[in-house]
Amino acid sequence: MKRRFLLTVSAIMLLMTACGSSTNAVTEAPSGKTSETTSASSSGDAIEIIYGHGFNPDTPQARSAEEFKTRVEEESQGRIKVNLFPSGQLGSAKDMFESLQMGTQEIALLPTARISGFSPTLQIFDLPFLFPDKETAYKIFDGEVGEQLLGTLDSVGVKGLAIYEDGFKHFTCNKKLETLEDFKGKKFRTMESPIIMEQFKTLGANPVPVDFSELYNALQQGTVDGQENPLVTIDSVKLYEVQDYLLLSSHAYLGHVFMVSDDWFNGLDADLQEIIARNAKEIAGWERDLVAKEEAAYLETIKNSGTTVIELSDEERAKMKEATASVYEVAKDIVGEDLLQLVVEAAK
Repeated sequence: MKRRFLLTVSAIMLLMTACGSSTNAVTEAPSGKTSETTSASSSGDAIEIIYGHGFNPDTPQARSAEEFKTRVEEESQGRIKVNLFPSGQLGSAKDMFESLQMGTQEIALLPTARISGFSPTLQIFDLPFLFPDKETAYKIFDGEVGEQLLGTLDSVGVKGLAIYEDGFKHFTCNKKLETLEDFKGKKFRTMESPIIMEQFKTLGANPVPVDFSELYNALQQGTVDGQENPLVTIDSVKLYEVQDYLLLSSHAYLGHVFMVSDDWFNGLDADLQEIIARNAKEIAGWERDLVAKEEAAYLETIKNSGTTVIELSDEERAKMKEATASVYEVAKDIVGEDLLQLVVEAAK
């Protein structure tokens, strides 16, 4: 059993995040906004906007926010100034989503699983074994189906412009995890998503809702045995320090939505809308490529920590896929049968 450390710097960083990872930006979090912060003044001042997310520095997602800032400020010729607030400085995903609705924040990059309470349809991303590979996922996200999924946010005062990624999720555990049988009776941390909780139940495990900010401690103290997350998260918050096994399962996809306050966006000049929307989409591809390049390094770090890395076999994958098939029945009532069928067919 790997040595358990007391709360490390990485754990402290974990408490600062909403789902994942940070830049060196240290802009003071805003306590409130006036009309001058969201629209150009009569003197021709730049439109200042707030872009918040939960990622720690040097992750692909935080770097994508920096890239967005650079491109938009340059292309708008200084008419827009982007103020970045990484590492959950503006609160949880729920807090930031509500700020978009109220117009006190203009842009956010938020995980689909954490905002599905506002748009239940987005829980479709939580389905196990839905996407066979990233290329299929991208084809759906960037096509008509993706536009339809993003469009579900329109009714709650938020506009989704693009889908970014953390990547495919994998299982970690402090006990050996290699087969479907190994899941039985183990306690797995989960978000409060009915689909994700049902997934663990069908695998024979016991789902335990734990806030992400408490995940490191929960694993360290044995409150839960394991969890699921993409490699970027396992690496950035050093979950490998408190987990002995990593099962490379790629069983479900974790996406993030680049979203803007609808009223604010609609109030912009058309040329500024185009600059923001185009760069949001273009940088989504840039960020995905960066994630792919970084994943090998994340995996190497995890291996070097002493965590045992196991590749899910084709035989066990087939067993898990069959075991979790009933989760799709639960999803029908949440996301709607027609949309579910549309996505399932597109993913084949």
